[in-house]
Amino acid sequence: MQREETVSEAEPGKPRPTRAPELNPFEAVNYFFDRAADHIGLKDEMRAIFRSSYRELTVQVPVRMDDGHLEVFTGYRVQHNAARGPYKGGVRYHPDADLDEVRALASLMTWKTAVVDIPFGGAKGGVQCDPKVMSVREKERLTRRFTQTISYILGINRDIPAPDVNTDAQTMAWMMDAYSSRYGYTPAIVTGKPVELGGSFGRAAATGRGVVYCLEDAARDLDINLDGATVAVQGFGNVGSWFARLVGDLGCRVVAVSDVRGAVYNPNGLEIPAVFDWSNESGSVVDAPGTETITNDELLELDVDVLVPAALDRVINEGNADRIKARIVVEAANHPVTPAADEVLHRAGKIVVPDILANAGGVTVSYFEWVQNIQQFRWEEEQVNAELRKTMSRAWSNVHGRATVDAIPLRLAAFAIALEKVEYADRLRGYV
Repeated sequence: MQREETVSEAEPGKPRPTRAPELNPFEAVNYFFDRAADHIGLKDEMRAIFRSSYRELTVQVPVRMDDGHLEVFTGYRVQHNAARGPYKGGVRYHPDADLDEVRALASLMTWKTAVVDIPFGGAKGGVQCDPKVMSVREKERLTRRFTQTISYILGINRDIPAPDVNTDAQTMAWMMDAYSSRYGYTPAIVTGKPVELGGSFGRAAATGRGVVYCLEDAARDLDINLDGATVAVQGFGNVGSWFARLVGDLGCRVVAVSDVRGAVYNPNGLEIPAVFDWSNESGSVVDAPGTETITNDELLELDVDVLVPAALDRVINEGNADRIKARIVVEAANHPVTPAADEVLHRAGKIVVPDILANAGGVTVSYFEWVQNIQQFRWEEEQVNAELRKTMSRAWSNVHGRATVDAIPLRLAAFAIALEKVEYADRLRGYV
C-alpha cells in the first residue's frame, strides 16, 4: 500500500498533515510513533533508530505433513530494540503474519514494555500458516523446526518468546523443549508455558485481567459509571474470553461477544460461563442458547458503553469509525484501531485506551514468569495478580497524568512516555 504524506515525510518547518491515511501495520505504528516523537521533540538521529528494527530474520520452515508431502512455510523473528532489556514478544501462527505485521508488533512491544516499566525490549515472531487446518503433530513439527532455525538469536538474556495468536502454552512447551535439546534445560527461554514446566500461575488470564484492571482505573479517573454498563467484546479467544469472564466483577454487563464465525448478542446480558462452555464444545460462540446471531461488524457498531476489540488488527478503520457508538474503546488486541479511525474517534469525543497500555498484562506476567524461572522460586497466584494490579495501575496513572497535563489523547501520552524511557536508556548505554 502506498503511503500518503505522513508525519515523518513532512518537510521541516511545514505543518504536519491533519488527517491520518490508512496504512499498513508497520506504517500505522510508526505514524503514532512520529506523532509522539514530534510531541517530545525527539532528535532525528534517534528517530532513525526507532523507526526500524535492529534485526529481522526470515527463515524457511520445512515441515513433513501427515500425508507425507513437504510443506515449506515462511517464518520471521523481528527484534526491534533491546536498550531496556532482552527482546520480548510473542509468536503467532497466521496466514497474514507477514514481515510488515511482525515488524509492527515488534515495535509495539518495545513501547508496551516501556509503558509498564518492565525491563524488556521488543520483538515478535510469526509463521505464515493456517494452523486451523493443521493437525497437532504438524503444528508440533512446525514449532520445533521454527525454534531450531531461530535458536541462535534466542536466549534468556537475549530474546524470550511467548504465545500470541493461534499459539498457546503447548506451543511454548514445544519451543522450550526444542531449545533445551540443543542448549540444555532452559525453562526461562519462553514464557506462557504450562505451569508444570515452569509457567506462572495467572499467566493464562493475565492479558484479559490486565484489560479489566485498566478499564477499572480509567472509569474511576474519567468518571465513567461501570455499574450496569454494557460491554461488547470483539474476539473470544484467550484475551477476550478471560476479559468477558472477569469484567462482571466491575458490575458490567457483557451483551455481545464474537469469534471468526460470527457474534452473539443479548441486550439483557450474556451468561458468559454458558457461552464459554458452548464455544469450547461447538468450536464457536455462534448459536449459543439464549442469544441472537449478529455479525462482527454489527457488534462493533452496537450502542454500548464499552467496546473491547480483542481479536486482530485494524478492525476499526476509516470505513466504520464514524459508526462506533461506545463511549470508551479499550484496545485488548494489538493495533485494532487505524490512525485514520483514531482521529475520527477522537473528534467524536470517544475515549480510546491504547493497546500498549491496555493489553500489557500479558507481557507483565511474562516478566514475572521469567523472574520466577531465573530465581527457581514460584509465586502464588495471589501474588502474581497483586503485582499485576500494581503494575497496571501505576502505568495507567502515569499515562492519564501525562495526558491531562499535556492536554493530549491517551495514546499520544502512552507513546510519549515510552519513547522518553527508551531514548534515555539508549543514551545511557552509549548507543548514540
